Amino acid sequence: MISLASPHNDSEILELMRPYVAKWFKEKYGSFTPPQKASIPVIKAGENVLISSPTGSGKTMAAFIGILDSLLELAEKGSLENKVYAIYISPLRALNNDMYKNIFIPLQEIRSMINLEQEIRIAVRTSDTSSYEKQKMLKKPPHILITTPESFMISMVSPKFSQMLKDVRWIIIDEIHELAGSKRGSFLSGALELFEKFLATSPPVRIGLSATISPLDEVAKFLAGDRDCKLVDARFLKNMDLKVISPVKDLIHTSEDDINERIYETIIEEVKKHKTTLIFTNTRSSAERVSYKLRKIVENEKLFDADLVGAHHSSLSRDVRLDIENKMKNGMLKVVVSSTSLELGIDIGYIDLVLLLSSPKSVSRLLQRIGRAGHHIRQVSKGRVIVVDRDDLLECAILTKLAREKKIDNVHIPQKPLDVLTQLILAASLMKEIDPNELYLTIKRAYPFSSLTIEEFNSVLDYLTGKFGLDSRSVYPKLRIGENGIKPRKGTRMIFYMNSGTIPEESLIPVFSEDNKYFGNLEEEFVEILSPGDIFVLGGKTYQFLSSKGNKVIVRPADGKRPTVPSWFSEMLPLAIEPAIEISSFRGRIASMIRDNVPAEQTINYIKDFLDISKSAARSIYEYILEEYYFTEGRVPDDKRLLIEIYDDEEERRNFVFHALYGRRALDALSRIIAWKVGSDLDTDVKTSITDNGFALTLRRAVDYDIIKALKEIDPTKSYETLREVILNTEMVKRRFRHTAERSFMLLKKYKGRETSVDRRQINSEVLLSVVKDIQKFPVLEETIREVLEDYMDIRSAQQILTRIVQGEIKVDLIGPNKIPSPFAHQILAKEYSDIILVSDKRNYLRKMHDKVLQFLKEKGINIELNYTSINE
Repeated sequence: MISLASPHNDSEILELMRPYVAKWFKEKYGSFTPPQKASIPVIKAGENVLISSPTGSGKTMAAFIGILDSLLELAEKGSLENKVYAIYISPLRALNNDMYKNIFIPLQEIRSMINLEQEIRIAVRTSDTSSYEKQKMLKKPPHILITTPESFMISMVSPKFSQMLKDVRWIIIDEIHELAGSKRGSFLSGALELFEKFLATSPPVRIGLSATISPLDEVAKFLAGDRDCKLVDARFLKNMDLKVISPVKDLIHTSEDDINERIYETIIEEVKKHKTTLIFTNTRSSAERVSYKLRKIVENEKLFDADLVGAHHSSLSRDVRLDIENKMKNGMLKVVVSSTSLELGIDIGYIDLVLLLSSPKSVSRLLQRIGRAGHHIRQVSKGRVIVVDRDDLLECAILTKLAREKKIDNVHIPQKPLDVLTQLILAASLMKEIDPNELYLTIKRAYPFSSLTIEEFNSVLDYLTGKFGLDSRSVYPKLRIGENGIKPRKGTRMIFYMNSGTIPEESLIPVFSEDNKYFGNLEEEFVEILSPGDIFVLGGKTYQFLSSKGNKVIVRPADGKRPTVPSWFSEMLPLAIEPAIEISSFRGRIASMIRDNVPAEQTINYIKDFLDISKSAARSIYEYILEEYYFTEGRVPDDKRLLIEIYDDEEERRNFVFHALYGRRALDALSRIIAWKVGSDLDTDVKTSITDNGFALTLRRAVDYDIIKALKEIDPTKSYETLREVILNTEMVKRRFRHTAERSFMLLKKYKGRETSVDRRQINSEVLLSVVKDIQKFPVLEETIREVLEDYMDIRSAQQILTRIVQGEIKVDLIGPNKIPSPFAHQILAKEYSDIILVSDKRNYLRKMHDKVLQFLKEKGINIELNYTSINE
């Protein structure tokens, strides 16, 4: 780790540069920022470096100023050759266009200060680049190439253009936090190893640029493999002004209309105080509706021109998004409402306030969003989080506390994705004839593949060389083993050019009745979470999911039935495991204070000071935990206590509510394993409902069943295989098998110049899935299972939780059966109600349940209200 208290002062770093470059920098910026001071000497010395710092801290200039200086020195001497010297890789094409401006303009300004014999050329090469432009690059290659991971790989395997890359001296990976946690990152990490081993004449310097991410040492391995890599940790350099706002004092009894009104009043109050406000919601639909509502308010109250309010999310067309981005850059918008699409470092100009509607679900995402405010290192990042209910209040308060304490949740880097391995092997074969063992050892140097076994490598190689005999299913070999190693078959190069990359093509899925009546469309990511019997809303009506056939969903109308899966749930970000455990631990701490008879006033002041929230917000949290404490007779669930609550609802169904805050990905895996156990023991269907705060298993009727005994009978060591069998026939595996089959070239998106439809590929994938299920350790199916269990869910953490339960490290308590659910259960059971900002059903349900709890406690002689209404604000 390089200290930000750099041993180099400004004048020493300026001495490393050409005099005119130093003069330009001093006139333009005055002085170096701490990450620049720490990293420029390292880059000039030719060492790998990972720079992690917030937006506006100058990390892009830190990466490029030394490189530009070196290229300018060559241009001075007239010794710049016709080849690429530096490659800048970013996950966004829009960011690539930004970078072209951010490098080109400084170069123009420097060139005006000196006469150079040669010009430094910069060019963008992505899938948007025309064939004409690409041809021009062969004759006059850019000295700095700006590209994406996918286009970088295509450039590497291109017989002609790859020759321009042989002497690349620097590779810059931007937004590495966005890449590391996805298969795109694994794809790029492997590509860098192939590049260095089979194309580069000498190892290029690797420079990683990242926003706030953790753990840095693991991300450094992701960047550099097993090579040395310096770390510049400037993640917490900018000062933050971060507050949690509860729109009303009483989040339970205030009416839905009043809360809605106060949320928008709060937004308008903040917007009026600031020049430009960026608002983040957690779903695309919320971004649309919040921006629509704000436009109406602004219009009706004549506050300012309603055209100064914009919306930005991934479902909008590229032209619309670019229009919003350009207007923001030029200061032409007052408010922009975004989902996750503006989290990345696209230059969107000056933002002085970021508002978050509800929890961002992780500390890293919170810091990333807040970091968009105050674009310069010396400016304060100002953020406000508006909460919508008591769970949201506690969650956001803990997240902001962790952010202040610099405790960031860890990124999940996919481990040895075999569909990506397929592409790496194919890419390598297109570069040269390669010995399989040499290729295996090369790919293992990439961090995501460091634990790859030779058996796994060979299974993918067997698949690519046709050893599994799938020719009759139109899955033909792509490779053959020649005398000197692996060689591509005829047509493989074009297949790779047209079909490589890791981003799946999502589609809209038509919904039909059993007698083929069309009802509308669902997004594929929503369909994959459905199970037979689920009720959902489409076009204002409820339907029951029966099955899917190819790219078609079959349903029957379910008028009057309550939805079991809210329409927004597939879009919702999952709560990360680290803050989830912190929330759970905090609940336990307050419960202990109640148990120890600490006065209410003292406990509320402790909550207020500990979480840095208002007195009324602290009182809300205290009241919430106090109610749970009395309801459960002191058995408040925390990080070391799992509470199972038996609740028999109005429809006489039995619900086992598991109060477990361990991150939603882990709960997804855990709930399915326990549901399988209950279903097997009782020979019945078990309905599972998962939230960030726990999950509910629902049986059609009340039964006498020892749920704790069942839980402790589950063997954690067999849970991976158990869950594998549980998910094998789900919609999720059916859909994701198509994605992995496409990435593995079993299904081709484009073939012989023609594009195949998603519908046709889905039908073909289901046929292939039924075939490969009978093939032992077939790599494409193995990867589908791994992706679902390890990347979408968190089977490893679920195994650890089960182990701790079996070993007694996590105590399991039971309450019920009750006819009223405990306060903490309300949110878990209310999942089927819609988004709080949009619909009142959920709020009414929570209020009704809360009133029942208070009545239940009064009947037991406990008047909760007396304990806190006397507390002074």
